[in-house]
Amino acid sequence: MRPPWSCWTTPTRSRRPLELAGAALAALSLAACSPGAPPGVNRDDLDAAVSKAVGDPNTCVLIAEAGSGKVLYRYNSATTCAREFPACDAPGSRKLSSLLELTAKDRQPRALSCNTQADASRGVGWAAGPIAGTELVYAAMMEGERAFPGRMMADRLEGAFRKAGVSKAP
Repeated sequence: MRPPWSCWTTPTRSRRPLELAGAALAALSLAACSPGAPPGVNRDDLDAAVSKAVGDPNTCVLIAEAGSGKVLYRYNSATTCAREFPACDAPGSRKLSSLLELTAKDRQPRALSCNTQADASRGVGWAAGPIAGTELVYAAMMEGERAFPGRMMADRLEGAFRKAGVSKAP
């Protein structure tokens, strides 16, 4: 015998495709906000090279056009890149975006390091400068218990940019 009709037993159309479409649209919208890669550079290759050189959950690397400071690439999340730490070369603190703006204007290399905790248990390394053979500049920051010093970050990123095809130097 057939069970009596009930709205709970009546088959309905799944709403899953609409939910998935909404989630996909949201993901695409967020991806559109994130900078891609410099022209002619494969973002996946650049991500892999940067990750191998200085990859860490507390690392951020920005690449921008010299002069204008327009950001072309970001390694890590906007939240990580927006954190503020001791400037190391002046009183107060700074964000990576301010170091990038300064470097985009004057194209001067910088490699700085200092403690972020009074007991020296954590530190921050800042590295910035022009990318060889291009009209691009970069700024990078790493913070943590085992953060690389700024000079080491600069050396490692120079090799990563060369490996990923960003740098035009031999």
